[in-house]
Amino acid sequence: MKKVTVIGLGTPVVEDMTSEELALKQAEEKAWNDGALDRALFNLREKRNNLIAKTDWTSSSDLTMSDAMKTYRQQLRDATTGLDTVEKVQAYEFPTEVLK
Repeated sequence: MKKVTVIGLGTPVVEDMTSEELALKQAEEKAWNDGALDRALFNLREKRNNLIAKTDWTSSSDLTMSDAMKTYRQQLRDATTGLDTVEKVQAYEFPTEVLK
């Protein structure tokens, strides 16, 4: 694998990576790839949390929450259930939003 080093006044030099540099790069790439599911789930949870927050007003003690809203909120809370691969997270579709 090649690397580019800039010398002097910005002159690029292309050269082979040392075995140590190559091992470090491969370890970094593996760590990034190993974290893909965690990143995907984090993003899904962020969106899910925002959708739940938009409906928090319906859980006020002086309101009666509709069954549709209860179901919708439960579906949102269950969003990550069974999502154990990046592909499953990417394929997940949020439930249809309930307005009341």
